[in-house]
Amino acid sequence: MASLYRRKSGVYYLSVVFQGKRQTRSLETSSLELAKELAPALEKNLINEIINGKQKQDLPLKELAKRYLEYEHNWRKSTLKLNTYKLNYYLRYGYPENKTTKAMTIRILNGCNKWGKEHGLINSYQRIKGGSDYDPRDRVLTKDELKILFDGVTPYHFNQFVRFAYYTGARSGEIRCLSRVKVFSEYILVEGKSGRRAVKLASQARKILEENPAWDYTANYVQLTWRRNRNKLGIENIRMHDLRRTFGYNLVKQGMSIYEVSKLLGHSSVVTTEKHYAPLIASDIDGFVL
Repeated sequence: MASLYRRKSGVYYLSVVFQGKRQTRSLETSSLELAKELAPALEKNLINEIINGKQKQDLPLKELAKRYLEYEHNWRKSTLKLNTYKLNYYLRYGYPENKTTKAMTIRILNGCNKWGKEHGLINSYQRIKGGSDYDPRDRVLTKDELKILFDGVTPYHFNQFVRFAYYTGARSGEIRCLSRVKVFSEYILVEGKSGRRAVKLASQARKILEENPAWDYTANYVQLTWRRNRNKLGIENIRMHDLRRTFGYNLVKQGMSIYEVSKLLGHSSVVTTEKHYAPLIASDIDGFVL
């Protein structure tokens, strides 16, 4: 028999009685929802301990998260910063209310637990469901908004960078340090999220490269300059990444298949493309011709 209860600290515990013996263990969470998800796997472990003797105790989640973040994962600085913030927030407050942010937190927790199991820091873990349960961002720029952006962004070299980002559908991180060594007549080579990939150059993109030297921007410069222009031009709720989404959306609207768009955008799977673009196809947004 197993019973789930919460102590005065707010943390949930699971107590299991089997063959007249009792084992109790903390679930390391103050969230009842998560405690219920974790309880079945912990119950099996506690029964196994009663039958076969106590195993090496799992590292507490707080310590596991600390070691996970300190490990050399070859992450980008932005990834480390995000994972650190999300794990620390969860350890202090539990799940965030926002659906998308919660799903991101779940994915990071699952990654942390998987790493802990692989490195022998925990005996087992119950994969938390809901990591894919989020609403993808669907902000797409209209034809008028793109015109305002292209006509008004300053300085000139950043204006060309913004146009190039749109006409290639590339991520800003893939092109902000573009070297001439990676530029060819019909495509450019970039380092994307899933490794090196070729980005096809439309005629508009080729023209921009002919007139302008390659860029060498820091991520901070792109972020601040974009934000300043966005505020100046009065276009609300717009991110640099929305140019990429708009590019893909317009290609789909013009009849290109999801599979082809997925390849052009460098998605690791066509499933990702479908998740982000299928809801947009049926929406009534102004068209824009490349």
